[in-house]
Amino acid sequence: MEKTLGILAGVGHLPVDLTLGAKAAGYTTVAIGVVPGVDQELNKVADFYYDIHVGKIGKIFDALKKHDVKEVTMIGKVTKEILYSEGKIVPDWQAVKLLMSLPDRHDDTIMNAIVAKLESLGMRVQNQTIFLKDLLPEPGVLTTRKPTADEAADMEYGFAMAKKIGGLDIGQTVVVKNKAIMAVEAIEGTDACILRGGSLGKGVIVAKTAKPAQDNRFDMPSVGTKTLESMIKAGAVGLVMEAGQTLLVERERTLALANEHNITIVAK
Repeated sequence: MEKTLGILAGVGHLPVDLTLGAKAAGYTTVAIGVVPGVDQELNKVADFYYDIHVGKIGKIFDALKKHDVKEVTMIGKVTKEILYSEGKIVPDWQAVKLLMSLPDRHDDTIMNAIVAKLESLGMRVQNQTIFLKDLLPEPGVLTTRKPTADEAADMEYGFAMAKKIGGLDIGQTVVVKNKAIMAVEAIEGTDACILRGGSLGKGVIVAKTAKPAQDNRFDMPSVGTKTLESMIKAGAVGLVMEAGQTLLVERERTLALANEHNITIVAK
């Protein structure tokens, strides 16, 4: 029996990695780029590809039903401000109906509503890591340089603080220095958080963790070359991520970039 996987794709290389993994597992892939700036390689590797804005939920569902999709994954960066234009929501009527039914606009609230809608249409939403197990880092120092004692202390502190904001469904990243929080990720996303934190104190540590009650069907934390580029601009000296719960994208390139700039990366 033919298996078809729908891939709701955001920004970054993860949708490409997942598509390749799904095809290797025998799936026909239907990828939908739901935000501007989706990796152009996705159009080349997916069996079918569409560009449909995340606010046009009705059209997204129609494309999935057209290919009789029964399994779906949501992967890649889709920051919540994409739903807004000059302060106004610009979704279609199905998205309006969904958003108006919500008690709040927390990330998990929105994503759980989308999951529920997909499942009501007979589509099962898959764990994001099902085809990406090799991207989950093992515990330990991943770079050539180990953290100094002060950096290690900031990593411990930052890791604990990132878990706390994750528990409040605010974000997954904090930037710290000398056990003081320089920046907390919110709607602006990880890269903007890193740059803001770096502007307040050079030599910062970036901490990124999964939420305490992380739903692996969506919003898995990830780190990649874009993260490192933002850290370099911010003057960051180290990164701590959660082992087994954070996707390390383009691992060789990411770690090579970190080593080139003397940045230490730890998975704990």
